[in-house]
Amino acid sequence: MPEPADLAASEEYAAFCEVEHELGVLFRRAHALSAQMGRNVHPELEPGAYGLLVRIDRVAPVRPSDLAAYVGVGKATISRQVKVLEGLGLVGREPDPLDRRAHLLVLTEEGGQRLGRARAARQQQLYALLAAWPEEDVRLLARMLRRFNALTETTPPAPPQPGSAQDPSQEPTSP
Repeated sequence: MPEPADLAASEEYAAFCEVEHELGVLFRRAHALSAQMGRNVHPELEPGAYGLLVRIDRVAPVRPSDLAAYVGVGKATISRQVKVLEGLGLVGREPDPLDRRAHLLVLTEEGGQRLGRARAARQQQLYALLAAWPEEDVRLLARMLRRFNALTETTPPAPPQPGSAQDPSQEPTSP
């Protein structure tokens, strides 16, 4: 028979497993939504590029290297993606006043307008989905997502190795 502490640890671990499952569902749906949002901005926009536009809008002007670091890709990858965004007329470059050899990325007027329309549509969609929830629950969801996102701003710790003292699936043996 499991010790009360073992049972509590097992129930705690099950809660983390439930979070992992729900996040998986959320991420899959968010990926599909991001692809749709990208198409709403421009029919030729690649699915992952919507997030780049959002980030550029939020922190512009931004160096391509800073954008690459934020999304976790190399400079060559971000360069290719930015070139596509420029070709679609959504992103422009301006000289970096601190380093004339470098440039900064900004949304073009058209890029800002298209992104604004897509965001408004997404906000209306979220409102329709959550309209039946009490406002307090919507605010709680926003706070919890903000808290979770803050955790993921830095590299998450590596998961415990199976069999290690930190592995919650390992039950202590009784004498």
